Amino acid sequence: MKHCIITGANRGVGLALVADYLEKGDWHVHACCRQPEKADALRELVTSHLGRITLHTLDVVDQASANKLAEDLRDQPIDLLINNAGIKGSKRQSRSDMDYDNWAEVFAVNAMAPLRVTEALLTHLKAAESAKIATISSQMGAICHKGTGQYAYRSSKAAVNKVMSILAQEVAEDGLTCILLHPGWVQTDMGGARADITPKESARGIAKTIDKATHKDNGSFFKWNGEPHGW
Repeated sequence: MKHCIITGANRGVGLALVADYLEKGDWHVHACCRQPEKADALRELVTSHLGRITLHTLDVVDQASANKLAEDLRDQPIDLLINNAGIKGSKRQSRSDMDYDNWAEVFAVNAMAPLRVTEALLTHLKAAESAKIATISSQMGAICHKGTGQYAYRSSKAAVNKVMSILAQEVAEDGLTCILLHPGWVQTDMGGARADITPKESARGIAKTIDKATHKDNGSFFKWNGEPHGW
């Protein structure tokens, strides 16, 4: 049984990823969110997949919380870490009306937390054979993608792209593969009801893309359907 960790697992694409990996049959999923006791959909998956999913309390911006997750999983090799947790941020993200305090919060969750969580779990990832680190980014963080407004969200995703690009180079010698993924425009609280694809479609594509990724793809940025994404 392979083991994967998914952050932000209580809703949207994160929840769909948990369900997708459980459906595969050969994964034990460690589903992480801030309040698992209130995550009803996740708890239903625990009931329907007894022994193959474990819920963990994790606040990705809290170092102590990340360290506790690592300690709870001590001696457990981790084959896959999916850094999915993210926030859109305040509605005040325009040039003339910016919530600067919230911008810092968005950066903490979207750009800094993936490295925090990955570093806390690096020993577990190194203990597995050819482990992978997948971080959910966004096309809105690509410099080649045109668009205005939403300064906080766009800049945080651009930042995590660079963070994970650096990390990919540093962990390559340990045999780890680190990739970034644009999940598509998804029908979630963040994407809205008019978005192109469902969370299940996004999760299925993401999982397939991760599965196909090899060490030669280390540091790459992909779309949810496996196509390369421009930077």
